[in-house]
Amino acid sequence: MNIPAALYDALIDWPQRLANEAPFYRRLFERYAVRAVLDVACGSGRHAAMFHSWGLDVEGADVSPDMIELCRARHGERDHLRWTVRSFTTAPSTPAAHDAVVCVGHSLALAPDEAAARQALRQIIAALRPGGVAVIQVLNLWRLPDGPPLWQKCVRLSMEDGEHLIVKGVHRAGDRGFVNLVDVRLSEGGVSPRYETTPFLGLRADQLADTAAEAGAGAVRCLGDFQESPYRAEHSGDLILVIER
Repeated sequence: MNIPAALYDALIDWPQRLANEAPFYRRLFERYAVRAVLDVACGSGRHAAMFHSWGLDVEGADVSPDMIELCRARHGERDHLRWTVRSFTTAPSTPAAHDAVVCVGHSLALAPDEAAARQALRQIIAALRPGGVAVIQVLNLWRLPDGPPLWQKCVRLSMEDGEHLIVKGVHRAGDRGFVNLVDVRLSEGGVSPRYETTPFLGLRADQLADTAAEAGAGAVRCLGDFQESPYRAEHSGDLILVIER
């Protein structure tokens, strides 16, 4: 999405989100003896910084230079925490070197087309050592009705350039999804609205699992949330793939 990195980051309740997801990653990383993690499409780096705080070696990669600049400014860069500008369709700099690779926050579905999403998944698996584990998380498009937007958030934020009112929603049209964003900057002189709609892919569990198997994956689990409920296309909020190489 073409919104400022800091604004994207401010839209998310990070303490609540990480508190919900951290137990899942703790269990998974212990199960696979994870010491080195690659966070693909790392965004503002919140997951990568959390993993680093657990004593892990972490690389965060994102195609957006603005996001990587935000990561460095917010989390620093030091031994065992590195930031790289790199697309998730690009081959990893150190193939088969990571115990775990994560691509979360709906990033894979923002690929320009299904071919790019499949290529990104192949590169994620290529970055894993044999016996390593990957986690892919996207919004489950198929639970949304085909029609008007489902409005999710209306928040007021204080940014460097002033006060903003942000309204965010999502909708499905056939096999495509769309994120709708209204950003209204508030000032004494009035309001300055900006509108954006970003399309995303309707990724299906079976297609992703087949691509993973073709790329050399072993077991693939499909979950509907971070409490490890089984994935159900008709009602699961998320589609989470846990892929073992």
